[in-house]
Amino acid sequence: MRSQLQILLEQGNLQGAKQVLVPVQPVDIAEAIEGLPEAMQVIAFRLLSKSEAIEVYENLDSSVQQSLIEKFKHQEVLDIVDKMSPDDRARLFDELPAKVVRRLQSQLSPKERRATALLLGYEEGTAGRIMTPEYISLKENLTVTETLEQIRSLAKASEVVYYLYITDNSRHLTGIVSLRDLVISATETTMGEIMTRDVVYVYTYADQEEVARMIQRYDFLAVPVVDREQRLVGIVTVDDVIDILEQEATEDMYAVGGGVQSEGDNYFQTNLFTVARRRVVWLFVLLLTNTVTGTIIKSQESILQQVVALAAFIPLLTGTGGNVGAQSSTVVIRGLNTDEIRDLGPGQVIGREALAGLLLGVILGTMATGWAYWLQGDLSVALSVGVSLIAIALLASVAGSALPFLFRHLGLDPALMSAPFITTVVDVLGVLIYFNIAKSVLGL
Repeated sequence: MRSQLQILLEQGNLQGAKQVLVPVQPVDIAEAIEGLPEAMQVIAFRLLSKSEAIEVYENLDSSVQQSLIEKFKHQEVLDIVDKMSPDDRARLFDELPAKVVRRLQSQLSPKERRATALLLGYEEGTAGRIMTPEYISLKENLTVTETLEQIRSLAKASEVVYYLYITDNSRHLTGIVSLRDLVISATETTMGEIMTRDVVYVYTYADQEEVARMIQRYDFLAVPVVDREQRLVGIVTVDDVIDILEQEATEDMYAVGGGVQSEGDNYFQTNLFTVARRRVVWLFVLLLTNTVTGTIIKSQESILQQVVALAAFIPLLTGTGGNVGAQSSTVVIRGLNTDEIRDLGPGQVIGREALAGLLLGVILGTMATGWAYWLQGDLSVALSVGVSLIAIALLASVAGSALPFLFRHLGLDPALMSAPFITTVVDVLGVLIYFNIAKSVLGL
């Protein structure tokens, strides 16, 4: 659709471009607009009806949202921003300069200004910041008939009508009623009779990842958010959780990729100098660390002069050790993020990975011994390679599984214990192990 839309806009056929957009879902229109040249984005957006434009705008990447705001007339901006859902508006305000946010917020309708101020008052990355205050709250004494009448009048102002939240006069959350339970109940039944009193909820200060895991665990469409006094203040919906999971997964993938950081931006739309600046720091650290490996090899020059064949197997040993360590760190980081290893504890996890590393070392070490003997015809060198590979695989598994736990204990993201870092650590220690085992086996 994007290419067809671009061709029509280049031809100046605005009516044809408008017809192309008519039967398309807002999220697909947003994707098509994002792929257009910047000069065409605002033209395509202005072809949309006002109601459709708001939905499309909410689905656009933050960089495109900012670009359009700069090109819109002042009133156009207010019309869009005022009708956005509060949580989407709060996310947009996070990306805009403070001066622009203050100006926009001051000109919102009183209701929307209060809703946005409520969300912006919570710390970034918490349930309070991502929740929406648009929900349906009812009292226990309402009948099914009365409730259905209220839903009809409130549905347009609520983001979710699948769940109805029951509160007392002080707004304390006392129960929840699903739409399904409501429609199958007798008309004179009260909410107090059919509501579920054992409500799963989160506090406003809960981490957004914790909220996402809870919705995923219980298969909720939304989860209520309460303050410290257990007053209902909002809900987090499943569509917000999907965005969170994608964001967190992206951050972890960038971190595992050797310190690459997106900082919320689209990596492939970020300035190349900014990309290089973010990546060079980690690469410089790894470069310095790798010089230690070179220093160790140089210090063993006398051994290498006596048995030159030892040098041929250094890449094999360090490469295998790095791969084993990366595998262990990957499964542990994944387990920490999904809480799969919560009940096992660090000791059991590290012990399990150590046994796995030992088993892998024995298998690979046996094969490497045979391979080295076939290549060099020297049994002592072959044994040095095989025994070293067993020790390095064991070390790599322990390091790869233990270091993420250490990082989490220090309050850092375990994903920072990335594959390049693990590989570098194993390289340094692996070379030391190799030369010391070779000394013993060869009697040097």
